[in-house]
Amino acid sequence: MRTILITGPGGSGRTTIAAATALRAAREGTRTLLLSADRTDTPGAALGCATGPAPTEAAPNLTAWRPDAVDRFRADLTAFQTRAAGVLDLLGASRLDAEEVTPLPGAEELSFLRALRDAALCERYDLLVVDLPPLPQALALLALPEELRRYLRRLLPPERQAARALRPVLGRLAGVPMPADWLYETAGRWDVELAAVEAVLTDRRTSVRLVAEPGPAGADAVRAAGLGLALRGLRTEALIANRALPETAPDSWLAGLLAQQRKALADWQELPYDVHPVAHLGRDPHGDDDLAALATPCVNPSPDPVGWPVTDRIAEDGVLVWHIPLPGAIRDELDLIRRGDELVITVGPFRRIAPLPSALRRCTVAGAGLREGELRIRFAPDPDLWPAAGR
Repeated sequence: MRTILITGPGGSGRTTIAAATALRAAREGTRTLLLSADRTDTPGAALGCATGPAPTEAAPNLTAWRPDAVDRFRADLTAFQTRAAGVLDLLGASRLDAEEVTPLPGAEELSFLRALRDAALCERYDLLVVDLPPLPQALALLALPEELRRYLRRLLPPERQAARALRPVLGRLAGVPMPADWLYETAGRWDVELAAVEAVLTDRRTSVRLVAEPGPAGADAVRAAGLGLALRGLRTEALIANRALPETAPDSWLAGLLAQQRKALADWQELPYDVHPVAHLGRDPHGDDDLAALATPCVNPSPDPVGWPVTDRIAEDGVLVWHIPLPGAIRDELDLIRRGDELVITVGPFRRIAPLPSALRRCTVAGAGLREGELRIRFAPDPDLWPAAGR
């Protein structure tokens, strides 16, 4: 399934653009699902029909779904209490009723990620348009699957579960109780679910569209968002310059706004993705006709994949080079730390701990440089781990 993730600064009209994108694809005959993280029914206001926890047929070939994170969290907690009934009874713990459960921090994000996974695996649709939360919540949401999987592997390494028969002995030797099977089973189940979400986000058919109003505030948000998305290996295929004012606007108080808009649009042309101005309708879009009037770009069925390739320059320079695209990165805001088989990359306000490709794990870092929006890290083969041919 083709997946388009849409986000932007709060108030930029990202939900409306998501609805317009989904509607255009549906009218072109593509079976489309619009998935929204909006707590209020903004998608319904744009489409002209109510949306909610149950998928709703908003138009021919178009289904809209706004899952209820509270209900999903309650269902997950109830299922957990059922699985852990023996332990809870042993501890004399009191069960929580569904009516008294309120979402914990992060529960809403996890519930939405599970809904995204379920939607992407549904064979009823050919296109999934995801109305993400506003920046920077969307960037944190997209980073969550990889980060949580890393925490789980560090806290409960899967290989320790293999020594199930030895755990009672190890517990007596160490003098402390060893983790129970159900804990490893829960961690394993979470790892599988998070891996499924991560697979959707990193799929070559998944891309991001940024929505922002052309102006100083929008320009700053676009630079930060593009950088954060690139660090996660996500491809930004288009920048929607929403609510663009017409060039024929009268020379009055709009003159200053028009000047700011022209400057922002000119600066955005230097970015490594397509810029699509969408004209201001003069009102909030409502209903199919208004959404159809928004000139959102068509859906490319085969977006160009993004990757972090490793090039072999051993014959020329004696190094392997890891290429990491970071459009908009500034040299002074960039920091790299190697830790074992991982590389800690910090760029501006964003940070990612990325596993090294297998070939680079047998190398030492020989230097790095930032050129034309791409970070190039040089690795020299370690003679002890990478013996010369014929040795």
